[in-house]
Amino acid sequence: MRCRGLMAVVLLGTFGLFSFTGGGEKKWAPIKVAWYGQSFFVVESSKGYRVAFDPHLIPEYGRPVGVKADLLLMSHNHTDHTAIEALDNAKDKHLRVIRGLKGTGLRADWNSVDEMVGPVQVRTVGLYHDDREGLQSGKVSAFIIEMDGWRICHLADLGHVLTPAQLRQIGEVDVLMIPVGGVYTINGTEAKRVVGQIKPKEYIFPMHHGTRVFDDLLPATEFLDGQEKAKVAESDDHRLTLNRDPSRPRPLIVMFSYPPEAKKKK
Repeated sequence: MRCRGLMAVVLLGTFGLFSFTGGGEKKWAPIKVAWYGQSFFVVESSKGYRVAFDPHLIPEYGRPVGVKADLLLMSHNHTDHTAIEALDNAKDKHLRVIRGLKGTGLRADWNSVDEMVGPVQVRTVGLYHDDREGLQSGKVSAFIIEMDGWRICHLADLGHVLTPAQLRQIGEVDVLMIPVGGVYTINGTEAKRVVGQIKPKEYIFPMHHGTRVFDDLLPATEFLDGQEKAKVAESDDHRLTLNRDPSRPRPLIVMFSYPPEAKKKK
């Protein structure tokens, strides 16, 4: 595994349940993030509340085992982002589902969301799946959630660099989940431009890219090319506990490995 020492800092450098950040007294708690390929993430709060983003059942990744959520967010209507059945509790009547779009096909429009759901503040920002204002592939919604003192932005299948208005709507970001695999979204070079626009403070999680088991998209190589080596950590796992250890490089780009069968040989 590359950057083994760095990942040890990332995984073990948590200070405890609450700490202070910057010059203020903003409380935060360590949260857990798991990636299941493509744009499928599950974020778990310090008290066990789970938020899932864009679940899929792409055959090459296999069916995830034991994945549950309390809140499910789906950025748009493509089938590799809406596989609710990928969750073990998909039929649970208490599962809250929020869709980023209303309607179907290219006519689907943004679903404006700004509400508190359990312990999580959820907002949407309307974006496009292409660089033609949705004329080719339609619209998508970015989800911004606030949980335990962390502001997390999932950019869905973003297909363009951001406008000043979109950037203002997104606001400050601690954790950025960004597509980098091209073909259907921005590519690695464009993703670097978007990172430069948003300027996430703590972590960057590349998503929607080709992997050793799924090569329909470009790998993350173009996005990683030229990045400062100390700020890139390649994990042999698909899970991470986030911390604000001052010794950790910022923002840290974490390359997850999924599925477990595809872990790197040590």
